[in-house]
Amino acid sequence: MSQKKILLIDDEHDILEILSYNLEKEGFAVFTADNGAEGIEKATEIKPDLILLDVMMPDKDGIETCQDLRKIKGLESTLIVFLSARGEEFSQLAGYQAGANDYVVKVIKPKILVSKINALLQLTTKSEDVNKVIEIGDLIIDKDNFRVTQDGKVFLLPKKEFDLLYLLASNTQKVFKREEILEKVWGNDVIVGERTIDVHIRRLREKLGDGRIQTLKGIGYKLVV
Repeated sequence: MSQKKILLIDDEHDILEILSYNLEKEGFAVFTADNGAEGIEKATEIKPDLILLDVMMPDKDGIETCQDLRKIKGLESTLIVFLSARGEEFSQLAGYQAGANDYVVKVIKPKILVSKINALLQLTTKSEDVNKVIEIGDLIIDKDNFRVTQDGKVFLLPKKEFDLLYLLASNTQKVFKREEILEKVWGNDVIVGERTIDVHIRRLREKLGDGRIQTLKGIGYKLVV
């Protein structure tokens, strides 16, 4: 297995040093940048598997940096995790809206952060390796047969419900925005009402349980592992 690459973008050199040390001990190839512009340049060059990104940086802050990173071809599958001293709800929502996969509030505990990174990368690798069948805990999604099994119980879902669930399950670390769901499940050439996604999400929750699909208000939906 090739060595996973992690890019750290933070203007605090102490943070870069501590995180680099702990991540390199775990066998990661670690790259660093102390500002957003340099981080974008390095990310474009090295195509990291995961980026740890500070929110509060001079000149180009983390939110703007994340938005720019998400526009770069070749970084579509790169995980972006925010590290920030700001734990307010609006700050976290801004991070997810910018395209982040996760948001971690400082003070940083290196061992816990390394465990989270390992879990994120393992889940992403697993979802990429799966072709027609996705298994997430007790949930099995069989694309060929439009069949969903949860804890031994089999559901035969209508096509759009199935497509929506399969999309959410394809990347459990991603918050899927409403616009993306409409595009990938219903297509650009189909006009549907504003409430269409809500109705399908409600039907899936009725079948699979309320705890399976998380709503991030004003952003979109995420499948809970």
